[in-house]
Amino acid sequence: DKATDPSIPEENWECIQRFCDQVNADREGPSLASRLLAHKIQSPQEMEALHALTVLETCVNNCGERFHNEIAKFRFLNELIKVLSPKYYGTWSSEKVKSRVTEVIFSWTVWFPQEVKIRDAYQMLKKQGIVKEDPKLPEDKILPPPSPRPQNSIFDTDEEKSKLLARLLKSNHSEDLQAANRLIKSMIKEEQEKSAKMSRRVNTISEVSENVKRMDELLENYKRQELPKSDQDTLQTLFQRCEKLRPLLFRLASETVDDDEALAEILQANDKLTQVLGQYRQVVAS
Repeated sequence: DKATDPSIPEENWECIQRFCDQVNADREGPSLASRLLAHKIQSPQEMEALHALTVLETCVNNCGERFHNEIAKFRFLNELIKVLSPKYYGTWSSEKVKSRVTEVIFSWTVWFPQEVKIRDAYQMLKKQGIVKEDPKLPEDKILPPPSPRPQNSIFDTDEEKSKLLARLLKSNHSEDLQAANRLIKSMIKEEQEKSAKMSRRVNTISEVSENVKRMDELLENYKRQELPKSDQDTLQTLFQRCEKLRPLLFRLASETVDDDEALAEILQANDKLTQVLGQYRQVVAS
């Protein structure tokens, strides 16, 4: 109650920290805390709800995996969704509270990409039109990286930035927290770019593999003069697509020079592609 007291305009950080300590100390702390926080976030008093959201975000950063498991359950996520949904409390919840709830859920889709329920809950909100677009996370709110994080996260690999971030997050000065949030967002962007590159690489290699396999089958039939006209057209289309995939593989290789295993996969895919393109020219084009 003290940590979410609506009569106090500023966050009571001493009480918030004590709340986190109690969550960590009590065996049932995470499940009790999530239920208490859900109730406070649904409060008709805007300030109480906003304070509760700050406590929630602080618990995410300080209360570890047991707390993360609780917030990733549909039982808790549904309580947050009720604040946004016009079927429940969305008609009278303030825009400020709804905006914060949306930011919180969206930020968790970034921090916990392995939690399917969080992603599904957020996608459902977008599908129903309750969330129109991804929110821009504010500069003056704490958005600390929770732990545990996905393996090979940039927060683990960039030691210098991680140390700076830890130092800024421990500060009580609002300027340092704003700086921490800017740093986090830049690191998230790097992480997202890294994930996008990985996704492009996996999808491209998969497409190369499928196309090469299909072209091999069609070329064998072509050699035996057992290829109907429709399949000949398919073979030509595949050849043209494979031609376009080659420069894409070269570009992926140039982006992946620091990852030997990934580079080996790209080069192997390129070898198969070169081989089947050469076979096409030899068998069909000639």
